[in-house]
Amino acid sequence: MTTIRKATSEDAEVIIDFQQKMAWETEKMTLETETIHKGVYSVFADPTLGQYWVAEEKGNVVASLLITYEWSDWRNSKVWWFQSVYVLPESRRKGIFRSMYHHIKNEADKEGVAGLRLYVETNNSKAQHTYEALGMQSLHYKMFEWMKE
Repeated sequence: MTTIRKATSEDAEVIIDFQQKMAWETEKMTLETETIHKGVYSVFADPTLGQYWVAEEKGNVVASLLITYEWSDWRNSKVWWFQSVYVLPESRRKGIFRSMYHHIKNEADKEGVAGLRLYVETNNSKAQHTYEALGMQSLHYKMFEWMKE
């Protein structure tokens, strides 16, 4: 049975490990250890930055994600963004993200959140199919970014 819960600072080291694995898996990027540690712990120190959620099976964390916030003046409400989604490879395709999604969607409904959003690698067709199966839609927006190296 999968348990979904808000992460606590005791989960930080697992989340850091997941983020390092995801960066390598998706972009062949090695994250700077000090930066990722500070980044994850900053969320626990300042809840206005976001909230981590984890999925546990048999007492072990098998997945994590970060929810961050966008203010929508069009809706006069927050929109929650799924970020940093990671599920251990051996736990994939078992409905864990689906459970996390439904749990968080219920929390968003309770808090009057206008909607949920995420971005996905253009080549990650498995994830895209998962999101579509949950009723999410790929819209007409294209994402642009500027990021410091």
